[in-house]
Amino acid sequence: MAVGRSAATKIDWTRITSSLGLKGSTATSLQAFKKRNDDARRKLALLQSQPTSVDFSKYRSTLNNTAVVDEIEGHFSRFKPATYDVGRQLKAIEAFEGQAVKSAEETKGRVDEEVRALEKTLGNIETARPFDELTVDEVAAAQPEIDKRTEQLVSKGRWQVPGYK
Repeated sequence: MAVGRSAATKIDWTRITSSLGLKGSTATSLQAFKKRNDDARRKLALLQSQPTSVDFSKYRSTLNNTAVVDEIEGHFSRFKPATYDVGRQLKAIEAFEGQAVKSAEETKGRVDEEVRALEKTLGNIETARPFDELTVDEVAAAQPEIDKRTEQLVSKGRWQVPGYK
């Protein structure tokens, strides 16, 4: 458990979110997990700081009725803490982890696809000829809708493009 505790304290949550560029439900889930982690760590530290032993001799010297103290001490010595099966919680955590990994992989795929598209666009921009070297025919071939719109305006007797004066 000590290894898990030391690893949990070394996580830089803001760096994870920013370096992976997490957004939407993935970032929300990660923040909720971080909050639950912090709350559990705080509660554990509080419980560990509390004393775990009872000084029954002090109560015997303070109280007149030592039989009550003897009875409580007997109950205390026979007390066995309940054990819980945490398998269900571990399965829920594993399911959450699986969903988080799946969501992160989907996000990574979308980001990779967008990066490839942007690199392609950047390559097109870098290899394109300067605008002042293009001819009207080349522009019309690249964007046929410009030529069609121009034909419509000319056929209607409009020689100026709306919005330009």
